[in-house]
Amino acid sequence: MNYIVLDLEWNQAADLKTKIENQLLFEIIEVGAVKLNEYKQQTDSFHELIKPQVFHKMNQITGELVHLSIDQLDNCRSFKEVVSDFIKWCGEDYIFCTWGNLDLLELQRNMDYYNMPQLADEPIKYYDVQKLFSIAFEDKKLRRTLEFAVDYLNIEKDIAFHRADSDAYYTAKVLQKIQPLEVFINYSFDTYRTPETKKDEIHIVFDDYEKYISRAFENKIEAMSDKEVISTKCYLCKSRTKKKIQWFTSNGKHYYSVFVCGNHGMFKSKIRIKKNFDNKVYVIKTTKKIGDSDYHEIINKREHARELRKERRHKASKEE
Repeated sequence: MNYIVLDLEWNQAADLKTKIENQLLFEIIEVGAVKLNEYKQQTDSFHELIKPQVFHKMNQITGELVHLSIDQLDNCRSFKEVVSDFIKWCGEDYIFCTWGNLDLLELQRNMDYYNMPQLADEPIKYYDVQKLFSIAFEDKKLRRTLEFAVDYLNIEKDIAFHRADSDAYYTAKVLQKIQPLEVFINYSFDTYRTPETKKDEIHIVFDDYEKYISRAFENKIEAMSDKEVISTKCYLCKSRTKKKIQWFTSNGKHYYSVFVCGNHGMFKSKIRIKKNFDNKVYVIKTTKKIGDSDYHEIINKREHARELRKERRHKASKEE
């Protein structure tokens, strides 16, 4: 299996009118990638600029960051041509590796915009190297910049950052420095496309938590009525549990619950309601063991949610 370390640069509307007139929010203008073999040795690289077809002015912030002008892209090939060749270059047996969680999302959005064949019809399993760096060298929660990781690992900075080829190069260098095999069980999933059916839904257990990715539902009410979505079974022994805190939300997007397994103690579940590419909703649920301090933190969240509901009801009654 090869590791395809991918980085993209994209442009966006230079003014509000152009932004409103276009379906595509970010237009990819550069693809950079490094191919590593199963031993994480570099075997090839891919780099190409792309001729813009949506935004014909460079956003000022983007231009300053990547040091590119629209004029430099005039004689480049189209997105469809470049990305078709890139997909062929990737080969058959590979996994994408990116710094953060945006590149695969924007790649698929751009491919849909140009009516290209899908990368996949389900969530794409990949490595978020930013997350792997945190797991390997820090506290698993911090999300550092690529340049921070390069400095931390004493990687020589011999080319400038913020171009697709250079950032792919540095991301590959960071990936090569991550040695413990156990770190690489921490896959990420790009959910631009959700599981198609209940049978395809994703249940995966990591070292200290479980992740569940649902199929798409028509709306939030349908999602939060699904038995699997609101289930609080113990993922370690599959036994039934007793709820200490029922599902609640303060913003309609994040839901929390606390439950107890007789064999394994107290757990917290968090549901995130998200929208997929065709505007349906799906659920990402994470469940992990917690202690008393985490439990009291959830209690505080619940009390805060109750206060917000009271304030909203009070405001609504005054307006009537």
